[in-house]
Amino acid sequence: MTIEDVCADLDIARSTFYDWRTKRKAPPCLKLPNGDLRIRRSDYEEWLATLYLDVV
Repeated sequence: MTIEDVCADLDIARSTFYDWRTKRKAPPCLKLPNGDLRIRRSDYEEWLATLYLDVV
């Protein structure tokens, strides 16, 4: 998934995602050779599940 995909799914600004990344609160990212970031869907779904467990 791209950063844009994640931001659209969560309805957040790109800057919010990067703030979370700086604070190590974002899902794990892979850095591609061209410098772009990607997030594995499985990592994203696991990350979402941990957020839900923290709220419950």
